[in-house]
Amino acid sequence: MLRVLALSPGGIGDQILLFPTLAGLKATYADLTVDVLVEPRSQGVYGLCPSVRKAMVFDYKNNPAAAAWVDLIGIIRDRSYDAVLALGRSPGVAFLLWLTGIRKRVGYGYTAVANTLLTHPVPLRQDQYAAQMYYDLLQGFGITTPCPQPTLMLRDADRVWATQQLQANSLNPQQLVLLHPGTSQLSREKGLAKTYPAQKWSMVIADLAQKLPQAQVVIVSGPDDREILEMLQRQLGNVFIMPPDLGKLAALIAEARLLLCVDSAPMHIAVATNRPLVALFGPTDPQRLLPSDARFDHLQSKFVEQIAPSEVVQAVLRQFNPSPVLR
Repeated sequence: MLRVLALSPGGIGDQILLFPTLAGLKATYADLTVDVLVEPRSQGVYGLCPSVRKAMVFDYKNNPAAAAWVDLIGIIRDRSYDAVLALGRSPGVAFLLWLTGIRKRVGYGYTAVANTLLTHPVPLRQDQYAAQMYYDLLQGFGITTPCPQPTLMLRDADRVWATQQLQANSLNPQQLVLLHPGTSQLSREKGLAKTYPAQKWSMVIADLAQKLPQAQVVIVSGPDDREILEMLQRQLGNVFIMPPDLGKLAALIAEARLLLCVDSAPMHIAVATNRPLVALFGPTDPQRLLPSDARFDHLQSKFVEQIAPSEVVQAVLRQFNPSPVLR
């Protein structure tokens, strides 16, 4: 049996973008098990990834002490993996892989150090959709098949929950526009300009009520969105749903006609469930975070709050009633 470990720091969106790579490994090697090592905030998404046997956690971002790194290397060595791949792009990542003693080490070889320490360095191309960039790592395993779109596996219990939410609120999936207004707590702590103001979301919703009266706009949110949620609740009479976990959020998005959001994890969930979306971007490059597909629309401004509500409404109208040419 071939045993592979993937080191994947980053948020939920980063993990979803890695799903095609993990699926590509499983499709190529019949007798294969894949484990991943992720940050605690991202572990839950692997309940929706059939390619992975186990998701282990390591707090990469919280300045772990040297002893924690030593313990991690010992744990990895004890598990006797046959191969390891890593998404990190610093020489330190290649050094960490070398310390694990794993014979096959796959990573981005864009420095002399990385090319020396990795057994199978892969060229780094950052000018493409991130899922494809991660999929390039499979060249280290001799895999050159085309990169598929990210997909995730919905659990039956989550589907049942989503259906119950729709029924309890008299919602029709064909008319359902989900609005996820928030971003992650970590994004806000880093000062990333991804948040669209609650007042402008209110303007979008009011304008949609006039121009798309058949739409049922539902605000869906997570625990990090409490502040903006409370502001919207004071201003609006719309239905508000707070899924208790990621699987239920994914199931709800999968039921919707389309998702309206900012650059965030729900955006990647919409892609992975094949739901049309309109995503609002600040300085982040949407070409790296969305596949080239008319179903996945975006609006962008250097400062996301400068995107006019009227532009957002027009984008929603295009996605709600798409031209046959776009489909």
